[in-house]
Amino acid sequence: MKVLIVGGSGYVGTHMAQHLLERGHQVTVASRRGEGPLSGVRYVMADAAKNEGLLEAAQGQEALIYLVGIIRERGDQTFRQAHVDGVRHSLAAAKAAGIARFVHMSALGTARGTGSRYYETKAEGEELVQASRLDWTILRPSLIFGQGDEFFGGILKGLVTAPIPFIPLIGDGRFVFRPIWVGDVAAAFEQALGRPNTIHRSYNLVGPKEYTFRELLLLVRDTLGSRKPLLSIPLTLMDWVVPLISPLPFSPITRDQYLQLKMGNTADPVHMRHAFALEERSLETELPKILSAKRLVGA
Repeated sequence: MKVLIVGGSGYVGTHMAQHLLERGHQVTVASRRGEGPLSGVRYVMADAAKNEGLLEAAQGQEALIYLVGIIRERGDQTFRQAHVDGVRHSLAAAKAAGIARFVHMSALGTARGTGSRYYETKAEGEELVQASRLDWTILRPSLIFGQGDEFFGGILKGLVTAPIPFIPLIGDGRFVFRPIWVGDVAAAFEQALGRPNTIHRSYNLVGPKEYTFRELLLLVRDTLGSRKPLLSIPLTLMDWVVPLISPLPFSPITRDQYLQLKMGNTADPVHMRHAFALEERSLETELPKILSAKRLVGA
């Protein structure tokens, strides 16, 4: 199948493009840079948020995978541009180019009324996809781990290795997560392309095991060989501090990220397992490689 990945030059997109290639698909990646690391992939320049180059990239394609997403707003990159405008423009380009199949990456926890602008714009993007007349599927991954990721290889590693004598823990750290391996995410997207029973359906993508935030921090700490103790930062203090530091460019956590952490991120895997045949690789298996690797450019 000829597959166009919009926003496929970053961490998840690179893994997904590689997986699609290995399954025999012809892959085109559209991104603002118009370049990437994989041989065998056709890279083209396009900006989904500004609706530049999308229609040209979509010509001759049979399916479109929309991956554009950001977890932190920077400069002119806003949640609305990435999660709403880009979706609207990609749907229009698909229709104009005669592409019927549209597979959309949302996020586990996406819903209206959460107070998180990330989730609110993700929900708006989902509504646009559902209202289209395309053969859509929406996939909502939990935290995605793998070589080059930002959460485990960036945020949690940074908390453990910061030049302070303790590891800061948000509250009691009991917020629950069910992270999923990037290879399983790529496999779910690829399988959805060829399974008509997934059309007009949404799926939560989660890993095989639940962890509290505290357990994740300890797992990263122990894997890195650190002996630092965890120091709980009361939520009452975090609730006051985070809104103050969130707008700063060097802030270690934004208001949206803080809200999402407190909500946790987990779901029942039964529906996912019924639809897709995934390896469900464990976090413990991949974590040593994640923590020793450099983050991918554009992740």
